[in-house]
Amino acid sequence: MFDSPVVSRTALGVLRLRAMHERFDAPPKLLHDPIAPLLAGPVALDRRTDALRLHVVLRTRFAEDRLRAAVERGVEQFVVLGAGFETFAYRQPLWTKSLRIFEVDQTATQTAKRERLAQAGLPIPPNLRFVSLDLTAGPLVSGLTAHGFEPSRAAFFSWLGVTMYLPRPSVDAVFRAIAGCAPGSEVAFSFAPARAAATSAQLRSAAAGERWQTFMQPAELGTTLSAFGFSAVEFLTPERAARAYGLDARSDGLVRPGRTSVALASVSSV
Repeated sequence: MFDSPVVSRTALGVLRLRAMHERFDAPPKLLHDPIAPLLAGPVALDRRTDALRLHVVLRTRFAEDRLRAAVERGVEQFVVLGAGFETFAYRQPLWTKSLRIFEVDQTATQTAKRERLAQAGLPIPPNLRFVSLDLTAGPLVSGLTAHGFEPSRAAFFSWLGVTMYLPRPSVDAVFRAIAGCAPGSEVAFSFAPARAAATSAQLRSAAAGERWQTFMQPAELGTTLSAFGFSAVEFLTPERAARAYGLDARSDGLVRPGRTSVALASVSSV
C-alpha cells in the first residue's frame, strides 16, 4: 500500500502502536489519534505490545498536555524532534490556532511521511514547517532558525523515543541547545534507564538495525540538566501516571508502567 524511501523501522513501529491503540484499546483512550490508522494502514491487535504501546501513547499524552499548558501561558512555537510519523499537526485542536509547528527529522523519514499523508488525502497545515536535520550532525537552533524559528521567543519541544538512539554527546548537545533558548521554554522527552539485561524493545530495535546507545537514570538526569541550565526537571513516575490517567481503573492491558522514563525540563522564566 505504501511505497516509501528507506525509513526508520522503529518510527513505523511507533505509528502502528498508536494506530493499534486508536482501533482496539478500550475507552477512554489515553490518546485520541484518528490520523494514525490512516497513515499506518491495516493493523491487528497484538497483546504482546501492551507495555510498549502504553509507553508510546502515555508519553505523547503527557507531552501534549504540557504543550497545552505552555500555549495557555503564551508559548507559540512547538518543535517536534525526531518527529517520525507524529500526527499532532494533522489533528490540531482549536487551542493551537496561534501555534507554529516545526517537525524535525531526517529527509528520508520526512519524504515517506509526506507520501503517506498525500495517499491519505491529508493536507499539510499552513502552520507546519518540515525541518530536515540530523541531530548528530548539525546545530539545532541554527537549523530551526533557517525555517522561521525565533530563538528569542519561548518554545515547547517534544523529544520522544529518540534519545536512546543517539550517542550521548549528541543528546547532551540538544539539551544544551534547548536550555539556551528563551526563558519559559520546555522540553518533554523520554529516555531509557539502564538495566542489567536488555529489554524486549531494545532487542527489537537492535534487530531492526537501530541500536540503543544512550541510557540515563532519573537521578543522573536531574543533576545533568541542572548543570546545562534547566531550572526544573519533573518526572512522570508510575504512580503519577496512574493517578493522572486513571491507569489502575482500566480493564485492558494498559496498566501503570513499571519504570520512570518520561520527563519535562524547564528553562526558568525569571
